[in-house]
Amino acid sequence: MTCAQANDYMNSFLPLLETGFDDRHVVIAPPFTALSTMGDLVKGSSVELSSQNVHWEDKGAFTAEISPEMLLEHEVIYAIVGHSEPRKYFSESDEQINKRAISAQKHGLIPIVCVGETDEQRERGEEERVIRRQVEQGLDGTSPEKLIVAYEPIWAIGTGKTCAAEEANRICSLIRGWVDSDDLIIQYGGSVKPENIDELMSMSDIDGVLVGGASLDPTSFARIANFKT
Repeated sequence: MTCAQANDYMNSFLPLLETGFDDRHVVIAPPFTALSTMGDLVKGSSVELSSQNVHWEDKGAFTAEISPEMLLEHEVIYAIVGHSEPRKYFSESDEQINKRAISAQKHGLIPIVCVGETDEQRERGEEERVIRRQVEQGLDGTSPEKLIVAYEPIWAIGTGKTCAAEEANRICSLIRGWVDSDDLIIQYGGSVKPENIDELMSMSDIDGVLVGGASLDPTSFARIANFKT
């Protein structure tokens, strides 16, 4: 969204957000251009900010990238790394994603590291191997206490297809075992919507959700944020 659109969105969203929760964080990840506007809008609310990416160097000749310090200046707490779209469209490697995650933690940001398989990989029965590689290489050298892993099966993103809650929970459980940490927060992402949020959040190993298209409508996203289990 543009800054003007972000302003309109928050004016509609914040009044719909129930307060008094102590069991959840509500985080919005706007484009870089809207971070400053959003930082002002969320002050005094329970909403926190994430960036959509972060670079691994503090400064240098990295045109089109954004440094951790630039994000911290705008009250950003989280940084998404390894999202399926940079992986697909910009050929981001697990090594690059790992460097971004390490840099984020070094500067006090909490990386949200995305992992997930394609439709073709799942059809070949390769989903566990692919996700385990992404986890092991992408999280190497990071601390699970200040980390979020988001399992987003690529075949379920923006397609209307939703991974069955039990299957999403199975994969999240595997990820928890591979990382071997009870402190790790694991999210599910992939066509999350008001109609399936309560079931997803009732699963044993799904700690949260990474919401795409459904977050663009304030009423829809508020229902997701106000989930009941």
